[in-house]
Amino acid sequence: MTTSAAPSAASSSASTATGSSPALKRTVGFWGLTFVSLGSIIGSGWLLGALTAAKFAGGSALISWVIAAIMLMVLALIHADLGGAYPVAGGTARYPHYAFGGFAGFTAGWVTYLQAVFIAPLEVEASLSYVNSVGNIKNDFPLVNVDGTLTTQGIIVGILAMILFTFINLGGARWLSDSNTGIVIWKTFVPLLTIVVLITLSFHPANFTANGGFAPFGFHGIFAALPAGVVFALQGFEQASQMAGEAKNPKKDVARAIILAMAIGALLYLLLEVAFIGSLDPATLIQNGWANPIGAGDYGPYYTLALAAGAGWLAAILIIDAVISPGGTGLIYVGTTARISYALGLPNALTRINARGVPIWSLALASLLGIGALLVPGSGWLQLVGYITSATAIMYAFAPISLAALRKADQKRHHPYKAPAPMFLLPLGFVFANLIIYWGGWDATWRLSIAVLIGQILFVIAALVKAKNVNLAKTRWQSALWIWPWLLGMCVLGLLGNFGSTELNILPTDWDTLIVAAFAVVIFYFAVSRRMSAADVEAQVEEDLEHEEEGGGQPAVLSA
Repeated sequence: MTTSAAPSAASSSASTATGSSPALKRTVGFWGLTFVSLGSIIGSGWLLGALTAAKFAGGSALISWVIAAIMLMVLALIHADLGGAYPVAGGTARYPHYAFGGFAGFTAGWVTYLQAVFIAPLEVEASLSYVNSVGNIKNDFPLVNVDGTLTTQGIIVGILAMILFTFINLGGARWLSDSNTGIVIWKTFVPLLTIVVLITLSFHPANFTANGGFAPFGFHGIFAALPAGVVFALQGFEQASQMAGEAKNPKKDVARAIILAMAIGALLYLLLEVAFIGSLDPATLIQNGWANPIGAGDYGPYYTLALAAGAGWLAAILIIDAVISPGGTGLIYVGTTARISYALGLPNALTRINARGVPIWSLALASLLGIGALLVPGSGWLQLVGYITSATAIMYAFAPISLAALRKADQKRHHPYKAPAPMFLLPLGFVFANLIIYWGGWDATWRLSIAVLIGQILFVIAALVKAKNVNLAKTRWQSALWIWPWLLGMCVLGLLGNFGSTELNILPTDWDTLIVAAFAVVIFYFAVSRRMSAADVEAQVEEDLEHEEEGGGQPAVLSA
């Protein structure tokens, strides 16, 4: 997933210890924005996504990738529209703020934090999983158990990696953001090279119908694969809109960057799945089934296949990439997560920065939470992917509702890029986000809902004590009344549904998708009806955009 918000983080933290306001500089061009989104899309998901998808769906994992690409492209088009019309930094929290006020904006920003804080430990686990595929390490110093969770020594190495990320961020991670283009080129080249080599040296078309036909687990398997690595791999397109406040020409470039990055990423991942399934050893696949198509305990799929194809040189490149790509992403996200909590500013201590312009207490909190994720029993790569995917889907769900509300309440706004057929596309985007949440299972949904509640309680506490960065007059509690009927409804549907490990299987199979879609449509129109008045929206947007153009400081999710 992402190397995304590094430039934003660097510039957003430009305050000095003397208290001067940080200034956002519009220095990022079209290709910079494209590489930010593309680099976000190509992360640890490419290393492990094809394997997990095949385990759930067999050969029909190809359909899972196509479905995910369509769903996320719809959401990408919506973000492209918002990013061009409202070129501000940290857009995922600020679009709901414009449409529904500070409380809804904070909720969206809090969810953004929840999904971001676990990305660094997830990237660490992905790196360790791949390095563990090397024979000497797997036999003499195993980092990962057979079930994909970290061993004791794996946890220790992971903690050391998180500490290293933290210390590097204390000095500033600007050097990494400046080299983002080179990193993205590397991260794109290695998957392309892997596709070409595997298809050329070892390809077995019969694998796509092995062990029960093309779709051995039916539609349930196809849908279950989506939150098990497929959607996660394609996430990150929104990072260009997150950086719109630092784009040279956001009204022209943001939409194009999002769409191009999403198209490239979707095609790349589809070809990777083709190469993976086609390169499996037919005998091993028949013997082990889709549960372990490359052999029990192997969590370095392309590395294993490269060795089997006689391409030891490619295997070596893949191990190097398994350290560079996830490691670079983890480094960025420790800093990015710190900037998100800095922007939210609860408690006020998190806004304090050191002489280098680093929000030191936010950074410490991000590191501690990341280490905590590594210590949770059973928190393997796949488990973390499930939670991150569901949290990101909740974050994405705010975008179509916000755009629909803003189209009604801010009609004078110029949209350089307009999402096609908005009357159809916007509710469809919200439906897609809710289906991803549902397919992720009840266990993830209720846990994330509790986490959202905790964040909102923090907001209320800050409001009650009249924290300096909370403007009570602009929280607009009544405009956010749709959030909890939505989340509670998704919890109930998840419990009654057919996905996850604790579901009750009461909803009829296949019809459950239509039930969730119908519920999402009802919530969509109810939420849009709760939007702020046109006068309030226009005043808020104009104030915020003027603040942005003047190089204003931290995003006004709470204060403006």
